[in-house]
Amino acid sequence: MMLLEDESGPRMENMSMVGSSFVFLGILEMEKYRIPYSIVFFFLYIIPTLLCCLMVYVIWVEESLHEPMYVFICNLLLNGVFGNAAFLPRLIVGLLSGSSTISFSECITQTFCALTFSTVELLTFTTMAYDRYLAVGNPLRYFSIMTNMKMVTFITVIWAVSFILILTLVMMTANLRFCGVNINNVYCDNMSLVRLACGDTSVNNLFGLVQMLLVLICALLVIIYCYIRTLVICLKSSRSSSLKAINTLVSHIITFSVFMITWLFVFLRYRLNGGNISITFHVLLSIGGALTSMIVNPIVYGLRTEALKLKLIHNLQKYKYLKHILTHSNC
Repeated sequence: MMLLEDESGPRMENMSMVGSSFVFLGILEMEKYRIPYSIVFFFLYIIPTLLCCLMVYVIWVEESLHEPMYVFICNLLLNGVFGNAAFLPRLIVGLLSGSSTISFSECITQTFCALTFSTVELLTFTTMAYDRYLAVGNPLRYFSIMTNMKMVTFITVIWAVSFILILTLVMMTANLRFCGVNINNVYCDNMSLVRLACGDTSVNNLFGLVQMLLVLICALLVIIYCYIRTLVICLKSSRSSSLKAINTLVSHIITFSVFMITWLFVFLRYRLNGGNISITFHVLLSIGGALTSMIVNPIVYGLRTEALKLKLIHNLQKYKYLKHILTHSNC
């Protein structure tokens, strides 16, 4: 097996000659403390996942929460579960087993899931901004405008558009010929794969950049417009109604800002002289970007959305009461 040296360590020449697999340098970097890391990642995966599932369950069973805003929050939470399920279980297993390799098909699937998660998250935030603008700007006509059918259509379009856009990008990457296998990460992402490709990858880079900018600029224009218009309407409304609307708006702004900051860092780490960034920094950016939304979204919406918070507490109290009855009946 022929090895080449580059800035990230030994690299295998011509992937087609050595087998269809990649090596996660991030897992190798954590090899010394792989057991403590795997325990930390296990809890970082299980606890937010359980919290998200609890919130989704409460939204599902409580009829008073069957409104567009809560359904969009539900979509956001489920997307977080989907995104983290795509890489964290695989990372935990890799650390516990000491395996730092991943097959080509798994890597492409992981790349697709990671990019789909980011796109769905962005488009969901965009839809939520428009939804809040309608709710504040047209409170009397809101439910006639944002009907259940329209709400389902929005969610369907979000996933369909994300699927089509990312599938096209990932198929272009999958058709590249790779001359390296070392990935400066703990999961597969598109730019890591493109950097390992042989020959000219300018078409892939340009297509990915243009696609990202188009989606991002369109989403930001809608979000900024809706937030500004909503804020202006709130300032003109009565104090009680404006405070409630502003509180909801602040929750959206917090979660969206956190997502955008982490996502942009992850996306730009290769484009902004990424070759000089250490593997440790690559891993921190990648894991932070993937986990932040999963952790922040349920906390912010669970604590700041009053109706949802009350229903969560109510359901937890019911569970405690049921557990108390079952315990005493067994006695």
